[in-house]
Amino acid sequence: MIGGIVGVLALIWVYQSATKANVNNFIIWVIICGVAYMASQFLLIWGANYMVEAMRASEGGEGYERDVLSVGDRKNLGGFQGGKGTFLSIFFELFPPIAGFLIVAFIRTKFVLKESLTKGNLFSGLGDMFRSIKESFKNPQ
Repeated sequence: MIGGIVGVLALIWVYQSATKANVNNFIIWVIICGVAYMASQFLLIWGANYMVEAMRASEGGEGYERDVLSVGDRKNLGGFQGGKGTFLSIFFELFPPIAGFLIVAFIRTKFVLKESLTKGNLFSGLGDMFRSIKESFKNPQ
């Protein structure tokens, strides 16, 4: 869910930036950024799931079984309790959308806008995007 929202916002951002910069083939760049974002999501979520399952299997031993009904069995939780587990859960949830957003920001800055890679250039236009989204909800009178 978080990844979908971040993806839609990233594509709106690329679209608005490309139209303001008068890029001729802006829709192609939006599609390229969308494909890059989705590919990064697929690979990073797959990798995160692989790491989680590897950590759970290493703690559960060779007879590891995924049993969602055994709430009382602490061995099947795989170390995702306490501070470390909370941090790992948040990391595995938020890292793929953030990394995908950074990939889209790189493509937007380097190839669409043809600017140098600085922090200001990578994230320029985000405030304008949120302001235009806010303005779109106002009643025209």
